[in-house]
Amino acid sequence: MAVTQRRGRRIMMTPGELDEFLAEQRTCRVATVSADGRPHVGALWFAWDGTSLWLYSITRSRRWAELRHNPRLAVVVDDGEEYSELRGVELSGTAVFVGEAPRTGEPCPELDVPERLFARKNFDMDEMPHDGRHAWLRLTPDAIASWDFRKLSAL
Repeated sequence: MAVTQRRGRRIMMTPGELDEFLAEQRTCRVATVSADGRPHVGALWFAWDGTSLWLYSITRSRRWAELRHNPRLAVVVDDGEEYSELRGVELSGTAVFVGEAPRTGEPCPELDVPERLFARKNFDMDEMPHDGRHAWLRLTPDAIASWDFRKLSAL
């Protein structure tokens, strides 16, 4: 079970708000660390299954190589333009590589749900198209911190 935040409890999202937010958002920012300790942040599309964040990454990317060396990562999903609209989630933990890499569509029951969610959310399709360049990473977070500044006006 993920550790919840101690500070900012007044503006943190409830579990239901968190699930709804992650289901509707499309883009996240993924932070990894290179072998020499330099951080690297890049944007990806994702799917949330209620427990884990599923990231579909190019296997020949810097991110993929860094996660092979050090699988720890942090992901931020956020939204809002005005200060009073800002909301988001930071999830952190260890990436797990799932399925073949690159993904060609070989049967992998563990990917049935995330691929269906991802295809519907991002391509308006029922089945996941595979390009032979991407593969799956699963982040089941060790820690989650969220904020919803829209709640400040209600205080």
